[in-house]
Amino acid sequence: MLNIVKEEFTFPEESRPFNVCHTSSIVEFLVAYWGGSNEGAPDVKIYTQRYRKDGSWDSPVVVEEGPNIALWSPVLFKVQDQLLMFFKIGPGFQTSVSYFLHSFLLPTCLLKCLRLSLTPGTAEYNFSWTGCMKRSFDGGLTWSEREQLPAGIMGPVKAKPLLLDDGRLICGSSVQSWNAWACWVEITGDLGKTWSKKGPIQIPNVNMSVIQPVPYKTDNGNLRILMKSHHDIGGRICMSESKDGGHTWSPAMLTQLPTGDAAIDAVKLEDGRLLVAHNATSRGTLKIAVSYDDGDSWTEALTLEDTQGMEFSYASIIQDSDGFVHVTYTYKRLQIKHVVLQPSCCNPEDQNMMAMAAAVATDVKEVVNVAQRIIN
Repeated sequence: MLNIVKEEFTFPEESRPFNVCHTSSIVEFLVAYWGGSNEGAPDVKIYTQRYRKDGSWDSPVVVEEGPNIALWSPVLFKVQDQLLMFFKIGPGFQTSVSYFLHSFLLPTCLLKCLRLSLTPGTAEYNFSWTGCMKRSFDGGLTWSEREQLPAGIMGPVKAKPLLLDDGRLICGSSVQSWNAWACWVEITGDLGKTWSKKGPIQIPNVNMSVIQPVPYKTDNGNLRILMKSHHDIGGRICMSESKDGGHTWSPAMLTQLPTGDAAIDAVKLEDGRLLVAHNATSRGTLKIAVSYDDGDSWTEALTLEDTQGMEFSYASIIQDSDGFVHVTYTYKRLQIKHVVLQPSCCNPEDQNMMAMAAAVATDVKEVVNVAQRIIN
């Protein structure tokens, strides 16, 4: 169903201008991510790299920085004549306890154990982000000055927005606060100048619920979001649906797919299939799953990475104008990896029909050959 056409890193590990990097976002010709000494450190900047027509990548370029405050999770989106980049700025949850731990350069597995030992109410859960955005009118070569979003509006926190036919952008947002996770849908009809906010969206009666929603449109015109859930409730991807254009949303429900305690991303292909990039039991296994019914059921399609103890996470996935699927993701927090996929047949029924047609064609050809021999 999916064939790997190309695998590469956007920059060599030895030439990286930062200690670690994470949370990439890709459009057809550009990738963005943050890089710095450690997650949440005041020297974290947002970098972009251009994808050349010859298949190579330009070197990382700083497009946004502090001063002296961390930047988070850029999200790229091309709409009309603009390329939008949403991001967050602020000390976040790394300012005290986690940043203190990171300063000792402890192994990732030990850091995770120490963070999980913290009780709700410590500075680990003390978020203080402000949503921001920038615009480019030349494909990311130059950018406008930073625009700060209204208080309480984050913009898309991880995954690309969904552009509706009426011009509205559906942005998946979420809040992680003391003993509480919940998703929201933020909507702008004028490319970020004014906003409305719908939600909260969460699993009923569950405080530590869902975050980082991914919006898409179903074949019947409804809107859905896929979300990462907290590991205490199974660590599975959740889904919510809107039947009124995004104004109201159903409670979040668990799906069969795991999240591996990492963010997900999805893309609706031109042929109607829905692909989701997700981790399995841990961030050491990164997979692509496919749905032929807008997320009601899923089939594992491809394993991109599978090395326990490593991190391959926070994937971004798109389909380009030529039909190829592009995936970028964090590789060991040291690099950004880029994988190009070529989708094959639409669905199992189509594959069976093609196989039957091929068999019939073979039989007909054999009959013709026999008849030709008799005639001769």
